[in-house]
Amino acid sequence: MEVKQIAHLATTIATTATNQAIGIAVMKKAMDVQASSATALLEALPPATSASLPSHLGQNVNTTA
Repeated sequence: MEVKQIAHLATTIATTATNQAIGIAVMKKAMDVQASSATALLEALPPATSASLPSHLGQNVNTTA
């Protein structure tokens, strides 16, 4: 291998590693934003109340249907 080829290979490897690190950092940030958005949506939901349903509903599951 010539010196020029070795230098080119080393530069390519360094560039690839940098690009991968940037991609992973962006992906982690996007996942953090999605997690905080999902948490905010869940916290915005009103609490579930079963007081409006009759007491016999929700006690059995029909597994033959």
